Amino acid sequence: MKLYGRNWPRRELESRVGRLEQIGGIRRMKLIEGPEAGVEQIQVRTGAGLTYYVSPTRGLDIGLTELFGAAVSWQSPNGDVHPAYFEPQGAGWLRTAAGGLLMTCGLMQVGAPNEDAGEALGLHGRVHHLPAQQVSATGQWREDEYEMRISGLVDETAIFGDHLRLHREITSWLGENRIEISDVVENVGFHPAPHMLLYHFNFGFPLMSEQTRIDFPSRRVVPRDEGVPLEGFDRWQPPQAGYAERVYYHQELVEKDGWAEVRIHNPAFPLGPNPGPVQVRVRWKTDTLPRLVQWKMPGAGVHVLGVEPANCHVEGRARERARKTLVTLQPGEKRSYQLSLHFETQEATAP
Repeated sequence: MKLYGRNWPRRELESRVGRLEQIGGIRRMKLIEGPEAGVEQIQVRTGAGLTYYVSPTRGLDIGLTELFGAAVSWQSPNGDVHPAYFEPQGAGWLRTAAGGLLMTCGLMQVGAPNEDAGEALGLHGRVHHLPAQQVSATGQWREDEYEMRISGLVDETAIFGDHLRLHREITSWLGENRIEISDVVENVGFHPAPHMLLYHFNFGFPLMSEQTRIDFPSRRVVPRDEGVPLEGFDRWQPPQAGYAERVYYHQELVEKDGWAEVRIHNPAFPLGPNPGPVQVRVRWKTDTLPRLVQWKMPGAGVHVLGVEPANCHVEGRARERARKTLVTLQPGEKRSYQLSLHFETQEATAP
């Protein structure tokens, strides 16, 4: 593996430490105070500067994420509140959404509260507040590469209702500032079930500053709401009190080998004592995630960019059904989703 500017065979690297976790690795912990009490987290350190936390209590979503000790993700004012406090009705999701690098929205509803087929549906569905089971967190050598993998299952189900199951794997490697996400959603019920899925990636300060620029893979950008200007969708700005959120649909995505990519550039990110260029790339397979939603919210006390690959829009299931764009999984049918995040310094991005 490449680490600290050179390549290391496994045994030579092991000879220099008491245990590998001195450099990087994976460990489990639990929060103990206030509304966060009981929330389990799995810390992943790559040894190359990237640290992030995965929460089995919250559907294996990814929380605080740091590069060289500085945040790249956004944290909600709610903190990592336990999902036992979740209010699924209406916009109650906003009271317990944790933020972090990834909040998964779905599995059967995404976007605005609505009523569909006689069912009242709250904002962004339930999966972000569902604990995972059969959780595995392992680190193992594969020849001279050390792989860290977290996996588990999340069920969204009800008696007499639909039953979708998410199988998630999150993988990183020692010496690499990269996260791979591989999901499979299966209808384990016995009748067709609606399926909506959105990956709510959240980026915040100090990655998001007045110098930050965002490159989107879209040929066409459309505001969700009438009257919202297009100007500034690809730039960032200082916090502004009273700012009204802006949501954009990115259309006609430019792909390469079936993948689309958003790039976030900050030329002066804190890299230890000196600022330097950092680029974050969000990549995803478009065959099952054909849509890209952008949430721009630089309001004071919030200050977050949402990059959101999805299989749907964000106006709720009833509207998706009316558009005839609602994905339906037949009994036993599966859908696979692949995404990755790359955190690159000047050295990594230099030609």
